[in-house]
Amino acid sequence: MFAICLESSHRRGMGHLFRMLNLARHMRAQQAPFVILVNDHPPALSILRAAQLPFEVVDLEKTAIWAADAIQRHGVKVWINDRLDTAEAEAAAVKRSGIALATFDDRGAGARLSDLHVAALAFNPAEALDGRRVLRGLDYLILNPEIALWRRQRTGASSLIVTLGGSDTYGATVKVVRLLRQHGHAATVVIGPGFEHRDELNAVLTPDFHLRIGVPSLIEEFSRHNLAVTGGGITAFEAAASGLAVIALANEGFEVPVAHHLESLGAARYAGHHAALDPNAFGDLPDVARLSAAGLAHVPLHGVERVYQALRELQ
Repeated sequence: MFAICLESSHRRGMGHLFRMLNLARHMRAQQAPFVILVNDHPPALSILRAAQLPFEVVDLEKTAIWAADAIQRHGVKVWINDRLDTAEAEAAAVKRSGIALATFDDRGAGARLSDLHVAALAFNPAEALDGRRVLRGLDYLILNPEIALWRRQRTGASSLIVTLGGSDTYGATVKVVRLLRQHGHAATVVIGPGFEHRDELNAVLTPDFHLRIGVPSLIEEFSRHNLAVTGGGITAFEAAASGLAVIALANEGFEVPVAHHLESLGAARYAGHHAALDPNAFGDLPDVARLSAAGLAHVPLHGVERVYQALRELQ
């Protein structure tokens, strides 16, 4: 039995949720039992209900108190934590129950107690990562399997999509639309279920921008476009793996090296941190054919199988 503990919120964003959704769906296809433990975030709960995945609402501020009970009640053998910064007290509470702990791209003090640390977005070879076994690099990216159905080479910048996360904590969508307007570009703008900047966005939208809210499948929506403006997280790699050229910006500090790495692969243009975006990044659009080919060549789709196998070995 696997327990998948994750946080989804306007402050934290919804990237952890979407990554674990892909893992949970793979587990379900493999008939592996699991339960998702998630905080009370209504947009996330609606997504989980629609996906018909088993979940419980928990208080993540008090994980160390209820973790042992949840482990015993569900017969958990492997605890998966996707919360970015696992506290040592939380990790210790899990380990005291005598089960395995896995964590994802985790820089918290609790990561040192993990049996498996999947760090697909760690690209600095000099950075020491905690954990008994560390898997790092793009071979362990958990991407949406729908990508295989829609991926193709792009050749022109005739259609542009802006998608900056399920919540877009800092309202970067508004800043990007404003810059695209200044340079005379049109775009489809996708906002997620946790987006809380509608008034600001409505104030800058023009008829050149088509607003879409909570699309059923972002990957299918990608198939209609050639160039994507995304944050510096997993969505940027999903766009690149789909064959879109990418303009990536960093919503958080840890996304800066991630976006730089995608740029180093030749699959993206880095537009800077959301607080100081480079206006020139949105001027002359990049060579879509070149970036598309690089994304297709360098971003693999097999990560979920490799991660699932590593998790099974912990049982």
